[in-house]
Amino acid sequence: MEKMKMETIDIVSHNVAQLGKLFPNCVSEIIDSNGSCKLAVNMEVLQQMLTDTVLPGDESYEFSWVGKKAAIAEAHKIIRKTLRPDIPESRDWDITENLYIEGDNLEALKLLQESYLAAVKLIYIDPPYNTGHDFVYPDSFIMDNEEYANGTGYFDEDGNVNFCRENSETAGKYHSDWCSMIYSRLMLARNLLTEDGLILINMDENEISNLQKICAEVFGEANDLGTIVWDKRNPKGDARGVSYQHEYIVVYAKNKAAFTEKCKMRRPKKNAETIIKKAIQIFSKLGSSYTLDDANAEFSAWMRIQNDFSGGEKAYNKIDENGDVYRPVSMAWPNKKKAPDDYFIPLIHPITNKPCPVPDRGWRNPSATMKKMMEEGRILFGKDETTIPNSKYLLKDNMYENIPSLLYYGGSDTDMLSQMKIPFDTPKVVNICKEHIKSFTSEGDLILDFFSGSATLAHAIMQANAEDNLKRKYIMVQIPETIADNTEAYRQGYRNICQIGKDRIRRAGDLIKKETGAGIDYGFRVLKVDDTNMKDVYYSAEEYSQNLLPMLESNIKEDRTDLDLLFGCLLEWGLPLSLPYSSDKMDGCTVHNYNDGDLVACFDENVPDSVIKAIAKMQPLRAVFRDSSFANSPSKINVGEIFKLMTPDTTVKVI
Repeated sequence: MEKMKMETIDIVSHNVAQLGKLFPNCVSEIIDSNGSCKLAVNMEVLQQMLTDTVLPGDESYEFSWVGKKAAIAEAHKIIRKTLRPDIPESRDWDITENLYIEGDNLEALKLLQESYLAAVKLIYIDPPYNTGHDFVYPDSFIMDNEEYANGTGYFDEDGNVNFCRENSETAGKYHSDWCSMIYSRLMLARNLLTEDGLILINMDENEISNLQKICAEVFGEANDLGTIVWDKRNPKGDARGVSYQHEYIVVYAKNKAAFTEKCKMRRPKKNAETIIKKAIQIFSKLGSSYTLDDANAEFSAWMRIQNDFSGGEKAYNKIDENGDVYRPVSMAWPNKKKAPDDYFIPLIHPITNKPCPVPDRGWRNPSATMKKMMEEGRILFGKDETTIPNSKYLLKDNMYENIPSLLYYGGSDTDMLSQMKIPFDTPKVVNICKEHIKSFTSEGDLILDFFSGSATLAHAIMQANAEDNLKRKYIMVQIPETIADNTEAYRQGYRNICQIGKDRIRRAGDLIKKETGAGIDYGFRVLKVDDTNMKDVYYSAEEYSQNLLPMLESNIKEDRTDLDLLFGCLLEWGLPLSLPYSSDKMDGCTVHNYNDGDLVACFDENVPDSVIKAIAKMQPLRAVFRDSSFANSPSKINVGEIFKLMTPDTTVKVI
């Protein structure tokens, strides 16, 4: 039941709404004096609508919204944040190459800019669809938690992110907030893609047109690889107009030319391996009483009853004398105009030695190619010369097919999630994700999902790796969205969505290992977005008076560990966050060696010369110490001289 407003009607808003009914193209979004988004009339467009002459004024083709400039500025804004390791929440910390990052994804994307610049082959995201619920990604890093709580309602009174807020009565009708949210993130995400990398984005009808315009702007219209329409076979029951039963998967490359040079928009034929296995099983029965004709009859009968096979797969319904599955394909010239003369040379039947008919417009290939195909046994002749020959396509040579614009899949993973005891609504589908992972990635590729949700993509990557024995790696990013206390997830003990995602990866890994026995990477390192490791004095020492500085014993926050500092240095230097490292004791000090000398660090105080020289002797590429590792300035200068003498190529820094 709606509450009474107990106030007079907003006449301006009413008038704008009435004009919007007559001239919808004249109404757009603006920011009012209070900083709120509202609808207003574009008077210039309205004037043009009321005359049949062209009014003066500049025009340009562009896509804009309220807050677009701010979104660009936000993507470029410097933040003082870090990623803090959480070993207890991780799995196989020491050996895994996967990452699970907890925190706002805009902050995470900024923190990953150096370490993963041009390193990600595939980004696959399922962002909020802007269906009326707040998407909980505030794009401001100049306020502290208290200011957020007072100014935006983003944090509750305890400093926790308030994720249960609904949009205001009108905010759900607007697109500007959503456009700004996705725009800044895609700008940063593009930097992380390899030159031949690509991004896949799930979306429904609410924002698909805006998403396509934003992608064209961020990635370049020339890099559009197409949009897949996903028919989910289940029309929405609450529709007021056309009942949508489909969603979209938008596909863009970072550089289409680089992508198409190395890759093809192809996917594995879903049932190809099943078909080949069946043919092998039937062919193995060949003997004196079971001929090749018998095998083909049985194989064709089996193919006819496979209702889930596509028409293209069912065409491979024959077995040759080698046990290979094949299909006949026409060799006729495909164009309407006739082929050149060289494409009309008749083929001689191998048994009757008579010429076979030539298609009316000629062959698909010139005579030299046809001769080579004959020699390789890739031409199928009829019983005599009266039949036009076909080419022979072996299934084992055609295990992939073009990716169509239509995807039919009406299933869900509800039963599988129930089996794993993972409570989560509307997750991505593992099989759909796995299909695209196999289509677009290969050995050693890195995959990123910065709207991880229940970590479906991590699940799909493990499943794909187990099936094809490849070593793909992933980075999942998810803001720790609070679980409402009236949900099944809350009753099961979950308090935020990250807990669900991490549990799903663990349980999915256990299930895959049990079912396949595959020796793949089932682990992940948990890193959490947090405020910088450094105190304010570290960034603005000049603002503190000279007599106050001695009171500041350290410029590093007291609650930070050596591991926090080490990973902060990795971000600073742009090193990947999943490489192996070790820690050893030297003369009472702890020395950390990251990836066999990529970076060696010691964060103890008053580090003796013996340790300095031992580190220098290791000849690391980089070395880092705390400012308090040295008793005074002369000691710090002495350390620099030691490194210059023993390992001049080492870059030395202090924090």
